[in-house]
Amino acid sequence: MSVWDDLVGQERVSEQLAAAARDADALVTAASGDAPPPEASKMTHAWLFTGPPGAGITQTARAFAAALQCVSPDRALGGAPGCGFCDGCHTALVGTHADVSTVAAVGAEILVKDMRDTVRKSFTSPANGRWQVILVEDAERLNEKSANAVLKAVEEPAPRTVWLLCAPSIEDVLPTIRSRCRHLNLRTPSVAAVADMLVRREGVEPDVAAAAARATQGHVDRARRLATDPAARERRAAVLKLPLRLDEIGGCLKAAQELVDAASDDAKALAEETDAKETEELKAALGAAQGGRLPRGTAGVMKDLEDKQKRRRTRTQRDSLDLALTDLTALYRDVLALQLGSRVAIANADVQDVLERIARGSSPESTLRRIEAIAACRDALDRNVAPLLAVEAMTMSLRAG
Repeated sequence: MSVWDDLVGQERVSEQLAAAARDADALVTAASGDAPPPEASKMTHAWLFTGPPGAGITQTARAFAAALQCVSPDRALGGAPGCGFCDGCHTALVGTHADVSTVAAVGAEILVKDMRDTVRKSFTSPANGRWQVILVEDAERLNEKSANAVLKAVEEPAPRTVWLLCAPSIEDVLPTIRSRCRHLNLRTPSVAAVADMLVRREGVEPDVAAAAARATQGHVDRARRLATDPAARERRAAVLKLPLRLDEIGGCLKAAQELVDAASDDAKALAEETDAKETEELKAALGAAQGGRLPRGTAGVMKDLEDKQKRRRTRTQRDSLDLALTDLTALYRDVLALQLGSRVAIANADVQDVLERIARGSSPESTLRRIEAIAACRDALDRNVAPLLAVEAMTMSLRAG
């Protein structure tokens, strides 16, 4: 199983990256004096991956990182980099490779202090891998100072350093950075391709896989979670019934509170295990005995970790809310399709009765206004408006139509 097998519906991009990985392997081999370098290399020092949500942007970048670090023993027999089973591939894919550094936004932005050590590392030679790989998962969240730090590193990279930047679109990245990157744009996988992946890779029943893929419209991660997590299916079912509970103002406020509480509980559940592990590891690194007091002068370090964890919980809560708003948008999009008699495939066929009830009780104009209200709520959350306030405003607008 190669590292490219997890990239659903991205055959063209996989071919380009596989060719670049072969040339990168040849460059390293040539540098060791074992072979001549390729004449026209498809490899470059900086890559920008963009695409719609759920297309697998980060997964694609990580698969490429794994191919660059591949140490497959059958290389001499013509095996291509990216075998998927060697130590280099495995550790890069699971995020433990010493020469693959990952940077992701903890809060709303990637701060310069979060980038400083990574930028410094980018100028060093690989410790035991073939390349020094820097993977920035949320390049669109780089603020001015952190973006300038990345720009300086991308302008004059070390000979065996590769930058992999991931962002929703090319416009989300500074022109000075994107002009120095090779751009690859991913596409939304087809519903059939996602369903096939769920059956083959996750062992999901075909009917469940098809329903999850159709409901998420090709969003790979969401489809996987929906197909394998009963709690995720229950949360989605509750969100899709929300429009039926907005007859009164009290119902609007209660529904908004429940949405925010569910997102908060989801964030708390995801953070508890990670936060506890991080805290214990840092205490051990600072020299604290098991259950004992921290050494003097380390309180500031612990405070920094607590601040980081708090920012991450806030972002996780807002990501969970955004997921619910995405489901609501898809619901009203299906309602609009019914109202206009469109032949577009219905994503939420499992709640056909809810769709028809809403469609009969409103007009296409009111449905469009409701979709705009959901978009306005997402914009408000991006501007750090208090979640409950933003969601309450949205539910009141949904009631008004």
